[in-house]
Amino acid sequence: MAKKSRLAPGAQGLQRRELLSATGAVAVGAGLGLFGGEAPAVAQPRELKVLEWSSFVRESDVEVDRQAAEFGKAEGIKVTVEHINNNDLPARAVAAVENGVGPDVIQLWDNQPILFSGGLIDHSDLVQAAGGNQIYKVFRDASHLETGYAGVPYFGTGAANAYRTDVFQQAGVAPPKTWNEYLKVGAAIKKAGMPVGQALGHSFGDPPGFCRAVHWAYGGRPVDERGRVTIDSPETRAALEFVKEFWFAACDESGLAWDDSSNNRAFAAGALGATRNGASIYFVAKRNFLEKGDGFVKNISHFVDPAGPAGKKQGMLVYSRCIFTYSKVRTAAKNYIRFCMQDANYEKLFLVNRGYIQGLLPKWDAHPFWKTEPQLLPFAELSKDAVHSGWPGPFDRRASEAGAKYILVDMFARAVKGDSVDSAVAFAASELKQTYKT
Repeated sequence: MAKKSRLAPGAQGLQRRELLSATGAVAVGAGLGLFGGEAPAVAQPRELKVLEWSSFVRESDVEVDRQAAEFGKAEGIKVTVEHINNNDLPARAVAAVENGVGPDVIQLWDNQPILFSGGLIDHSDLVQAAGGNQIYKVFRDASHLETGYAGVPYFGTGAANAYRTDVFQQAGVAPPKTWNEYLKVGAAIKKAGMPVGQALGHSFGDPPGFCRAVHWAYGGRPVDERGRVTIDSPETRAALEFVKEFWFAACDESGLAWDDSSNNRAFAAGALGATRNGASIYFVAKRNFLEKGDGFVKNISHFVDPAGPAGKKQGMLVYSRCIFTYSKVRTAAKNYIRFCMQDANYEKLFLVNRGYIQGLLPKWDAHPFWKTEPQLLPFAELSKDAVHSGWPGPFDRRASEAGAKYILVDMFARAVKGDSVDSAVAFAASELKQTYKT
């Protein structure tokens, strides 16, 4: 008898290598009363295994482990949390789905819950308990199926632009509202020896985020709502022309060889005047101030992505917790997720991350924390207008494959390296047509 595929319908027929590519991985009664969940089955094995990323915020992993231990003690089950590199999670999920054995709960990112949905339980009841339709759409989109939900959105990570307030002041410039303003601001600070730092290579966070932000702001769309390739447009060409000028006028040109950590290091070393990033630059500087008395953090603030001729769209990388169908402790796994999503527990995770993660619901945007760190206020604005990485097209395997192939990033990088705009667009259109089969 042929082995039945546990992958999502849209991913069935994919070879293991293809799925790895598409995901970017080259990746007791007390419980019922306390957590508002289900009573665990008496005969269940009493160990719950959880696989999550190793957070960039070390305190976040500590809090996750603490909550797991607290839940396990109350639920009467041993909870083991394993933290690994984020890029390695998809490969572990592929192995788990295909072999039918592995961690009971795996944290997946972007639309990976959809890709693995054939091996995941329906999480609709958990999503409803976490806020249902009050949860921002960008979070729900990451695991939403026609039949329910393939995971429970946990948090997101968005980006704003960290900048040196002292450098801006000395250059006589202010945080820009539009990309054209940013061109002038960037040119001024680069002339002062403090350029904008931006990675433009094959790294999963910073380069795609920047390219999508500019492309969307100029009205560019890789595909339309039906997945038809639309990247060959005047709007895409305008975005490319802008980035070519911005790159040489405002940026550290070595960014073509950078990864996601390069700008962090360069900013911390005092070599950049601005860079697009998560909140990690600020909280590392704040930690250094608290632990070492380093006052660098006093000169750091943030501004949101500028607008273009078509306004702006904010991307968001969503992380979800997913329970696999092979789990023998599904009830405990569901109760664990309910426990972590309770406001008191979620707030503890939210606070230790100090602005690095964005919450699922509007109440987290209005949390008093943001008033204690006004330099991070732009991050409180990100969730409400955020869209998924494949927007406005379907958030399916094809969107993941296009991202994993860095088609959009390579289009911009080719233009910066000297290719004509027409050549760069033709490259991207050809690659997208192969990916979307149009």
